Amino acid sequence: MSQLAQQHCEACRADAPKLSDNDIRELQPDVPEWEVRQFDGEKRLSRVFKFKDFAEALAFTQSVGDLAEDANHHPALLTEWGKVTVDWWTHKIGGLHRNDFIMAAKTDGVYGTYQE
Repeated sequence: MSQLAQQHCEACRADAPKLSDNDIRELQPDVPEWEVRQFDGEKRLSRVFKFKDFAEALAFTQSVGDLAEDANHHPALLTEWGKVTVDWWTHKIGGLHRNDFIMAAKTDGVYGTYQE
């Protein structure tokens, strides 16, 4: 499991700096299945998770939602039959923060419980 998954999100202020491209390159190996994508001019971490059916995808969505509530850091979640797309970014700063990489790693950990 990634060391990031063991860390906790810090409270993020609106004036917190976005991660630089170099910072992103340094953190990316800890969440190798995640892609950095631009959406409405903001960088986001995005990953599609696959499941055997809608019920399992929905259960995973709820698990990620619970994780997000606990951290007070919320992703965009798209639940479809057999897959869930998760996008993490920090709304307050309009881009990526270390918290997003922490939450991506934690999301990977949740997904692992569905693969056992």
